[in-house]
Amino acid sequence: MPRGANPKREREFKELEQKFKQEGRYPGHEEEVAARIVNQQRADAGETKEPQGGRTGTGYRRRNTVRRAKAS
Repeated sequence: MPRGANPKREREFKELEQKFKQEGRYPGHEEEVAARIVNQQRADAGETKEPQGGRTGTGYRRRNTVRRAKAS
């Protein structure tokens, strides 16, 4: 967990990790999945420095690739 996580989030992380191990879900990746879930909860609650604001990104946007002839 990140350094800024409060004890409640640490507890949720450990509970999720144990739950996944008991259920046999995400074999070998329980810790990673639990951390992702808790980190997303932290971002949604505004507990991080810069909340993500959802799961959509502001990635590279392709411009119109068709070249137009200049009007003369």
